[in-house]
Amino acid sequence: MLSLLLIIPILGSMLLIPVSEGVDNQSKMKKIALITSLINFILSIYLWLQFDSNTSQYQFVYEFNELSFCHFNIGVDGISIYFVLLTTFITPIALLANYNTINKNLKYFLISFLLLETLQIAVFVVLDLLLFYIFFESVLPVLFIVIILYGSGEEKIRSALLFFLYTFAGSLFMLLAILELSHYVGSSDYQLISLCEINLSSQKLLWLAFFLAFAIKTPLWPMTGWLYRAHADSPLAGSIILAGTILKLATYGYLRVLIHFLPDATNYFSPLVQTIALITIIYASLATVIQQDTKALIAYSSISHMGVVVLGLFSNTIQGIEGGILLSLAHGFVSPALFICVGGVIYERTGTRIILYIRGLVTYMPVFTILFFIFTLCNTGIPLSLNFLGEQLSLIGIWERNPFAAILGATGIVLSACYSIYLYNRLSYGNYSPNLKPLKDITRREFIVLITLLIPTIVLGIYPNIILESLHVSVSTLLYI
Repeated sequence: MLSLLLIIPILGSMLLIPVSEGVDNQSKMKKIALITSLINFILSIYLWLQFDSNTSQYQFVYEFNELSFCHFNIGVDGISIYFVLLTTFITPIALLANYNTINKNLKYFLISFLLLETLQIAVFVVLDLLLFYIFFESVLPVLFIVIILYGSGEEKIRSALLFFLYTFAGSLFMLLAILELSHYVGSSDYQLISLCEINLSSQKLLWLAFFLAFAIKTPLWPMTGWLYRAHADSPLAGSIILAGTILKLATYGYLRVLIHFLPDATNYFSPLVQTIALITIIYASLATVIQQDTKALIAYSSISHMGVVVLGLFSNTIQGIEGGILLSLAHGFVSPALFICVGGVIYERTGTRIILYIRGLVTYMPVFTILFFIFTLCNTGIPLSLNFLGEQLSLIGIWERNPFAAILGATGIVLSACYSIYLYNRLSYGNYSPNLKPLKDITRREFIVLITLLIPTIVLGIYPNIILESLHVSVSTLLYI
């Protein structure tokens, strides 16, 4: 069953290859890609319903031992199943967001996103550290090409290069660490590594190498320079995938590799990580306040929220780790929605992303303004949203270990509320901007996409046990005793 999740997007992209590029075939290609991604989402829902939440063991395990250099074993546990669900949920939304805007090289655009879906799911389901690295890195070249070919910014080549070089440089250290770990253990299989005792001095070196790769992907200060540029210059679907799922690769890496395989070193370095996360939260929040580009503003907001996620994950408490995972999922719903609002709806109608040129949108776009307001509130962490619950649990978790860090983390959330409300107020109210023509309200497609992202944010915020019950057993195995 699990192997189908990897195969279906590849089959969908193979169906697209023979279709000729032409105006007449564009609608057909879009439908093939969209149906493929929806089938994958329905299949992942079925897997989740079949999932047994009472065990921390890997489930739906499939073994393919024909490869000599690694064991291609796949399986999911209580943590990875939710990241798989998020990936299959976000992919059709990314395709729908750019449904009418990309007409040139459309075939390669759709194939890129279907391949991205397979590669991301593979990161979460493989049970081999070397394969984890291969799939973790294979996302890079696809996104690099997407930003260069379909990006809208003037400096898109520079942004793509920064994104590539930053993440690739960090991952080189991760490769060395994996090779060293495989040599030490005699295998790169997850279960064998988790059973192996590694002395503290070796763990520290391995931990630093892995942490560098994941910190760049998160991103944590001072490695934040690539993210806001990549967001600002990538197409809307690229921004949605970046915010929704690519940043979650790092979250999963922290949980699976650092906390699970290297617990002694994680416990040793936790104060350092918490300090870096706090600097990231405050730096990103202050940087957000001065942004003039709407997409760059939401990108910095993403960085700030991921800082809170890291605080929760490294708190070594059940509440903190579960809060970090919940906030990751909430961020995967709300951030793409905000990108659709500012980088999709507003940018497509006004042709600008500069805040100074946009004002008074409520005059002509009342429905859009209401939805934008709800997502802005969710981003600030209002009660009854999943963001609130994630932030609350993360801060409770870190409070048990370091109350001062929790207080500083909370100031970041206050600042987040300030800039989110400022952005909303600046764009929506006041006299209608003289630079703009009268604008149309959101289309049915845009409304469906935004509502689809809103429903899980609110439903899971009210009924969080849907997730927490199956998380609990897997998370409790990660605690350092």
